[in-house]
Amino acid sequence: MKFGIGQPVRRREDLRLLTGEGRFVDDITLAGQAHGALLRSPVAHGRITRLDAGAAREMPGVLAVWTHDDIAGRLVPLGCDLPFTPEPAPVTLPHLSDGTVRFVGQPVAFVVAESRAAAEDAAEAIGLEVEELEPVIDPEAAVAEGAPELHAEAPGNVAYRWECGDATATETVFADAAHVVRVPFLNQRLVVASMEPRAINIRHDPETDRWEGWIGCQGAHGMRGHIAKSLGVDKKRVRIHVPDVGGGFGMKLMNHPEYGLAALAAQALGRPVKWIGSRSESFLSDAQGRDLRGTAEAAFDAEGRCLAMRMRTLSGLGAYYSSYGVGIHTGFSAPLLGGMYAIRAMHAEVRGVFTNTTPVDAYRGAGRPETIYATERLMEAGAVALGLDPVEIRRRNLVTPEMVPHTTRGGLTFDSLDTHRVLDMALERADHTGFEDRARTARAEGRHRGLGVAYYMERTGGPPLENTRMRLTPDGRLALWVGTQTTGQGHETAWAQIAHERLGVDFDRIEVMQGDSDALPAGGGTGGSRSLIMASRVILKGAEDIIEKGRALAAERLEAAEADIEFAPEGGGTFRIAGTDRAITLPELAEGPGEITGEGRVDDTHATFPNGCHVAEVEIDGETGHLGLLRYTIVDDFGRLINPELVAGQIHGGVVQGIGQVVGEAMEWDPDSGQPLTASFMDYAMPRAGDIPMFDLTFIEIPSTTNPLGVKGCGESGAVAGIPATAL
Repeated sequence: MKFGIGQPVRRREDLRLLTGEGRFVDDITLAGQAHGALLRSPVAHGRITRLDAGAAREMPGVLAVWTHDDIAGRLVPLGCDLPFTPEPAPVTLPHLSDGTVRFVGQPVAFVVAESRAAAEDAAEAIGLEVEELEPVIDPEAAVAEGAPELHAEAPGNVAYRWECGDATATETVFADAAHVVRVPFLNQRLVVASMEPRAINIRHDPETDRWEGWIGCQGAHGMRGHIAKSLGVDKKRVRIHVPDVGGGFGMKLMNHPEYGLAALAAQALGRPVKWIGSRSESFLSDAQGRDLRGTAEAAFDAEGRCLAMRMRTLSGLGAYYSSYGVGIHTGFSAPLLGGMYAIRAMHAEVRGVFTNTTPVDAYRGAGRPETIYATERLMEAGAVALGLDPVEIRRRNLVTPEMVPHTTRGGLTFDSLDTHRVLDMALERADHTGFEDRARTARAEGRHRGLGVAYYMERTGGPPLENTRMRLTPDGRLALWVGTQTTGQGHETAWAQIAHERLGVDFDRIEVMQGDSDALPAGGGTGGSRSLIMASRVILKGAEDIIEKGRALAAERLEAAEADIEFAPEGGGTFRIAGTDRAITLPELAEGPGEITGEGRVDDTHATFPNGCHVAEVEIDGETGHLGLLRYTIVDDFGRLINPELVAGQIHGGVVQGIGQVVGEAMEWDPDSGQPLTASFMDYAMPRAGDIPMFDLTFIEIPSTTNPLGVKGCGESGAVAGIPATAL
């Protein structure tokens, strides 16, 4: 099928977005529109000694100025939204500072005015004085004896202590190992820097006592839950729409104080309130990524087989919890230690630590890049210690097809893979055998060339609940509602391809509807590379529902038994009496009832394990120190591909984010004052197109056995692999 599964169909949404027809939150203006702005803390740690909003309240166009006293008891503070054992320290973030500020950018006052400019002017007119306290920025410093303590509820600044694996078995293996290697590792703090800043526009209807909001986020249902929780109301009283979204990368899944403030103000003022974050605010207030440091160890036998791995880490949480921050370096991450290597034992210990910095949460990969980076560092160190080629030590330890199903020491069960085939293809395409000649030539000219070979894997799947609803009309149009949310991945195209493949409905007559919390009872949103896995399952179920209803209608119209009715997607979706030419199409059947509807739901999840080999060839000029990334080769296994072009786009973007982390990006603070040092693109080194070579990308399709289409999640894999490949 021209527009079916496996075809490189061009993104349907591109023309609309590239010609300025996209509709983002800031494009939405409601009747009686008001605008919000925030006064944020200019210091990292301190007590507020003066907060005078009198002058601001008298300024032209100002509708409200709120400090903590104005909202006390009206909004529920933000905390940890993830079920977690052991119970983390009971720390919460007030929507506006309750007298103590703990990071630069923490909200202190909220202003609503007739225009954005008036709101910002009034925020600047608020009198704020802060008695500065000693900050602590580095997680290691935060747990040192005598460090400034952020929260009385978290003695020693420790939010939790968590572990996984078998400590006793791991210790036994290490004690008997022929070789033990140990490496320190760091995943520094990163700014998400999505193209579109965070934004909300929300109103309240006093007659129904419901809120209706438009938010640039990664899932209408999840954000509905966040806002309802902040307001302390049943989630049925909140309706969220998600228009076009300019990137999310995990950060737009999370609750932030501005959302509850805007919702409460809309109710209090009887007017819709819009808040649009500035780029400067994004650097200070958006949930940030990574911030994991520690040591990792691996035990090898005399032949270079890896027997066990262990790691001890500190997870920098920032000054408060973000929605799911406690899970990023624990359950989402640590069980992946060992990657796709057949080790016998593993153990990981993680301590979550509060510092005077912006809160941290999921960022593309959500913990998997950190652990795979540690794993690959250990394999590289093992090769050096044993005098083995880095490729050979990986080849000796990778899980191979005859081992599957293979359950790792972290409890993950690999169901489909062909690691040696992937590895060999990547090495061939990267001209691995010719590297030494290239390196020799470079050395003669004063340049130093290196080759990083990384074998990655990740776990994808995400939250278990997903829904779809479909409506087919007599003119052959199919409306398809689904609970996932595109933030630039191309869902409008991919979901239409799946529906077209199964039902045969004209591809151009399929309209994908998403981003409305009232349209479906629940939806899982987009995160954890779950969208394709979960959406494909419910779309197939919805299609089957339409087919079964259509079969009953066809049996009646064709005067035959249902058992004798066959369906094929050809011809726009055709029912036929088996062995005859008597047939009727889906749109023709819809003429009777006026439409045929279908529904699909799943409430479980089965993980998939995309994997692959990335090879980066880099060069450093010995005289200038200039770093150049010369070649980057990718061979990935994502199971069955719905649209190779969409997958390629996801991998390109993810790899660039991984490269950026290695060669330039870092959010830094002055350790003495806690002031951010890289809080704009003048200082924060985002990668540019000129820094990146053309990618050599190849896919090997080894279908997953855990879902009907055999797909594996792909959205975060580039970031998981790009870090170790470039760093090694």
